[in-house]
Amino acid sequence: MTSSSSSSSSTSRKALSKIACSRLQKELSEWQVNPPAGFKHRVTDNLQRWVIDVAGAPGTLYTGETYQLQVDFPEHYPMEAPQVIFLHPAPMHPHIYSNGHICLDILYDSWSPAMTVSSVCISILSMLSSSPAKQRPADNDRYVRNCRNGRSPKETRWWFHDDTV
Repeated sequence: MTSSSSSSSSTSRKALSKIACSRLQKELSEWQVNPPAGFKHRVTDNLQRWVIDVAGAPGTLYTGETYQLQVDFPEHYPMEAPQVIFLHPAPMHPHIYSNGHICLDILYDSWSPAMTVSSVCISILSMLSSSPAKQRPADNDRYVRNCRNGRSPKETRWWFHDDTV
């Protein structure tokens, strides 16, 4: 996992489109009936930003630990991927930077409108669960230093080359 800067600079959030609102309301209703195992949505009145508690899966390095994901939905969700980050403190993982940014292809290049918040959460938990060691990415310090001033992980050009975790 390596990253480099990208020149994109549009991080201002616009109001959700009607399609995005409808889709998110449907996903939220489905979540309330059948939440993915190990996840709890923190109810707020903001449909555009979800905060989700993540429980480490039993039998993994993260057993008994709880983390929080922040999911910010763009104006044109689901045609565009949400921004998903871990809130502080982020879990120690080879694909999770200390600022909470996650190097996971489905959040960027491999996003599909068929994916849902539930499927993204399950993928993140699977990534966590398969980790053989609690450690930061090798380029963590450089990456975090370059992300000052609130740069979005969606402004990073990610290279996905490690399928082991």
